[in-house]
Amino acid sequence: MVSPPHYTVLQFFLSQLLLHFLTLSFAAKMTTAGKVIKCKAAVAWEPNKPLVIEEIEVAPPQANEIRIKIVATGVCHTDLYHLFEGMPKDGFPVVLGHEGAGIVESVGPGVTEFQPGDKVIPLVISQCQQCRFCKSPGTNQCEKGWAADRFDVMALADSRFTCKGKKVLQFIETSTFSEYTVINQMAVAKIDPTAPLDKVCLLACGVTTGYGAAVNTAKVKPDSTCAVFGLGAVGLAAVMGCKAAGAKRIIAVDINPEKFEKAKVFGATDFVNPKDHSKPISQVLSEMTDGGVDYSLECVGNVEVMRNALESCVKGWGVGVIVGATDLQDFSTRPNQFLAGRTLKGSLFGGFKSKDGVPLMVRAYLNKKVKLDEFITHNMTLDQVNDAMETMKHGKCIRTVLNVSPHKDHYVPFSDAKTFQSGKT
Repeated sequence: MVSPPHYTVLQFFLSQLLLHFLTLSFAAKMTTAGKVIKCKAAVAWEPNKPLVIEEIEVAPPQANEIRIKIVATGVCHTDLYHLFEGMPKDGFPVVLGHEGAGIVESVGPGVTEFQPGDKVIPLVISQCQQCRFCKSPGTNQCEKGWAADRFDVMALADSRFTCKGKKVLQFIETSTFSEYTVINQMAVAKIDPTAPLDKVCLLACGVTTGYGAAVNTAKVKPDSTCAVFGLGAVGLAAVMGCKAAGAKRIIAVDINPEKFEKAKVFGATDFVNPKDHSKPISQVLSEMTDGGVDYSLECVGNVEVMRNALESCVKGWGVGVIVGATDLQDFSTRPNQFLAGRTLKGSLFGGFKSKDGVPLMVRAYLNKKVKLDEFITHNMTLDQVNDAMETMKHGKCIRTVLNVSPHKDHYVPFSDAKTFQSGKT
């Protein structure tokens, strides 16, 4: 590699020196530290009703907590599920959103891993790094996070939000439909300072979940045949994961054929619309693949589709993975499906240990090994959150990214200048 001219190095050094002073200036302006912040948020006051843009109060972080300025957030189906499908009676009022990225505004006592100005991604699955689950290579779950006992309870009462004199719940430990949020440090990942927050926010949930379900949970092998049921963001990410793992044939299954062209971008080779067939989709896939696929991934959250996905697997070694979430119905199948040698697995957050895995996914995106831009079909503001929810409800988008807080997304800490110069992560 040819060394850069000396004037280029000098220019780079001077630019980093300027950034260093800007960083000091940024820190000096952090007059909000230790104070209640009033900001804008989308509040769900009750189920099955539009969100309301309100001024809320966000208290300072307590011990081991971080207050984050949310810059951008994706709108995920899990937000819709809580508001329009699950509708738990004790889950409101709440600030939804969980697919965000932002900047650390201040930290509470005991926080040493983060400092104001860090770029971070809030995590839907904690990683305390101390419990037996965190220490085990066999799982990505954590004993101390919100999902430790019942991850169907998505709205947490222990929040730092109030609005109009009322306590507002926190959603999945994150609540990114707010300009500011407060999160325990074990549910936050520090990421590469060069990462564009309006893109990598998608790694907080959907893309990481689908991609990891293929590479971590299913453990797709080279030259295998896969079927992915459902071509939303999670399903398309699963397609991308299957391709990255070396699958030679990836069958995309969806009742909306308009999604097939998008699936092709991520690596799908075959396309099946169940509505085009009078026989069960499992039989269709079995006939297409000489007995069934090696791996199937259900990315819908529908118990009927879960059964079809399992029964589409080849007997003897076929692996089915449930990725889509629902707590509204029971899943059932015949015992012979397992006696024949099939395996059924579940995948939570793609099997990634969150604090470790998300920064790696960010680096993979920066190194052009993972796609993100291709998932984004709409960009809106926080004020348009209800439009974004309706767009997703009617299947008219893959991912909508909301611009939550104005931010010049070019801030690079001086300490990271070497990383920035080399272009490596």
